[in-house]
Amino acid sequence: MLPDLLPLSQQVGAALVAKGATICAVESCTGGLLLSTLTDCAGSSAYVLGGLVTYSNEAKMNFLDVREGTLIAQGAVSGATAGEMAQGALALFDSDYALSVTGIAGPGGGTAEKPVGLTYIGLAGRAELLRVERRVWGGDRIQNKLSSVEAALQMLLQAVED
Repeated sequence: MLPDLLPLSQQVGAALVAKGATICAVESCTGGLLLSTLTDCAGSSAYVLGGLVTYSNEAKMNFLDVREGTLIAQGAVSGATAGEMAQGALALFDSDYALSVTGIAGPGGGTAEKPVGLTYIGLAGRAELLRVERRVWGGDRIQNKLSSVEAALQMLLQAVED
């Protein structure tokens, strides 16, 4: 069963508005779904500054300043890359918070070390990497993308409410 993400997105929006905070997002495996979910709420222009889909390594390096050495040593799907993506987005959009998502949605592309469903979600706040979470989802491509968006929204909500 697919989750209904609108109530969670509305909660996130209300928390951001209450705090007077802004958000941006950069995505790889979710392909814009996170930003789409954030902007499904009326009035989201008050707190959503923008975002990018950086699917290729070149886009991660060119737009977000992800280091080539990080991509070579750890890969696009890694905690280090998710962290650098979030920090790059924070600088690019000058937002209060930045979310990043990178992973292997499936059905192919996985390995023994990095299975299908492996996802890293990064959250940065005002020049500081707050955290990176590693998740492994067990669904199909769409379910994995939706699960990643839900986890990113939960991570952001927790940070804003703290």
